[in-house]
Amino acid sequence: MTPGVPPDAGGEHEDEWNEVVRARFAPAAEHFAERARELAPQIGERAARLLAPLRGDERALDAGTGAGALALGLSPLVGEVVGCDIVPELLVEARTLAAGLANVSFSEGDIFALPFEDASFDVVGTIRTLHHLDRPEQALAELIRVAKPNGRLLIIDQLAPLDHQRARDMDRFERVRDASHARTLSDPEMRELFAANGLVVLRQEIEATERELEAFLDSAGCEGEQRERTRRLAPGPTFTVELGWYALERRV
Repeated sequence: MTPGVPPDAGGEHEDEWNEVVRARFAPAAEHFAERARELAPQIGERAARLLAPLRGDERALDAGTGAGALALGLSPLVGEVVGCDIVPELLVEARTLAAGLANVSFSEGDIFALPFEDASFDVVGTIRTLHHLDRPEQALAELIRVAKPNGRLLIIDQLAPLDHQRARDMDRFERVRDASHARTLSDPEMRELFAANGLVVLRQEIEATERELEAFLDSAGCEGEQRERTRRLAPGPTFTVELGWYALERRV
């Protein structure tokens, strides 16, 4: 398969794409653990604001947990958090970070076929996963399936520019930098996806952050010819990206 070109629907292609994701994230598991440790408190503060009110006894899922940043952020806010991911190396790091937290556990599983019963979580979240998925609508359907009626969803992901050409250029840059990148959705596309699946947006925040190109390439293990190609496609030595935070309610 050509790196950066998502597969068509189907089990064989899905397995192939999952292997691309594992190849991308397994070698960098320690890096993502460092980021998770650093970001978890900030994520928790924003999640508390967006998901309020919470009782404190909810059961929460962090799908595509990675090294556990969202799970760790949610742990002080709810009764139980389960993190799920397809990359075993990331789960090892997540369990290490969560050592001593009795209400946090992790299991291996695919966001396209979550190993949980229908309507089994009060809160379902995922952070920075949708742009790695060739079929985000199927993943969202799975998140909704495991959420209880009137349960909350927290979807956090990078947003594409509204200008179509800029969005295509950014996706091209991301796919060369990171073979596991599929496509970034814009804010209107996110909202359309939510509405089509019976989700109501309760609160939304868009966070703009500055990225330094060389550090960004380092984080992806981007070296040699791949690094040179990515530099040529980059928006600049520094550039701004937007991260959308969506607190949603399942109404169906």
